[in-house]
Amino acid sequence: MQLQERIDAAVDEIGKVLLGKEPQVRLALCCLFARGHLLIEDLPGMGKTTLSHALADVLGLSWKRVQFTSDLLPADILGVQVYDTRDASFAFRPGPIFTQLLLADEINRTTPRTQSALLEAMAEGQVTVDGETRPLPEPFFVIATQNPVHQSGTYPLPESQLDRFLMRLHLGYPDPRAEREMYLRPDAVDSSRTQLRQVISESQLAEIRDAVNAVQASDNLLDYLQRLVAYTRESPEFEVGLSPRGALALLGCARTWAVMHNRSHLVPEDLQAVLPSVAGHRLVPSGDYAGDGAALVALLQRNVDVIRS
Repeated sequence: MQLQERIDAAVDEIGKVLLGKEPQVRLALCCLFARGHLLIEDLPGMGKTTLSHALADVLGLSWKRVQFTSDLLPADILGVQVYDTRDASFAFRPGPIFTQLLLADEINRTTPRTQSALLEAMAEGQVTVDGETRPLPEPFFVIATQNPVHQSGTYPLPESQLDRFLMRLHLGYPDPRAEREMYLRPDAVDSSRTQLRQVISESQLAEIRDAVNAVQASDNLLDYLQRLVAYTRESPEFEVGLSPRGALALLGCARTWAVMHNRSHLVPEDLQAVLPSVAGHRLVPSGDYAGDGAALVALLQRNVDVIRS
């Protein structure tokens, strides 16, 4: 079975418990293949936990969940040194972050201090506790969920924390056909009862990631990317445009999207497919513009030509 067939099989397997969400499932897999971290912003009950558990199953990854609350401390995530009275020494007790897939549930319900405890881990794949640095498992993938900012008891994520997430997704309500199927097969969409089969091994995941580096980008494609980035920095609707890191994130995700569709070279549709998820949370509207990040992305796609005339 070729890589694309395995990726399609993974999408189909996850679709058994997350009905009608194939585009979001593919983007979540793209984020993981691109060595990034995923932020899901949505109302409770939309399938965020189901998606994270399903991803762990089909990729054979260890999985842990942390429920973020207002009293959660950094040590509750990273781990602590525990004193052993038997030999009068300290031993490190690892926290739940020492896993391959971590679900950080409702991350914006905890304080900025605890939110920042994830920064080093997400950026460098390691944590430092009491001056000692410890590596995290490979692969290491964080899925954080976030409640809409209008809900009570939330602490908006600062820009530095948002930028650590390669992609942001919204699952949204299911379409009528998928919702009817949920009514008819409630047990089938219960991820706690449905054990999905692993379809991508650790070596195959590494093979997919290696294939991303070999994807070619033509000069015309890179010109298009640069025009997109320049527009976000120069147009009056944008207060903050894409940084160089944001531009590289967009390119990396587009390359991954190409691999997922069995292409060895980039096409403009690869950039357009991942642009909303990669750029939406990085773009800040100016004070005179009434739209949000999604509206800015739509403006960007509409006003930047694929080929310079």
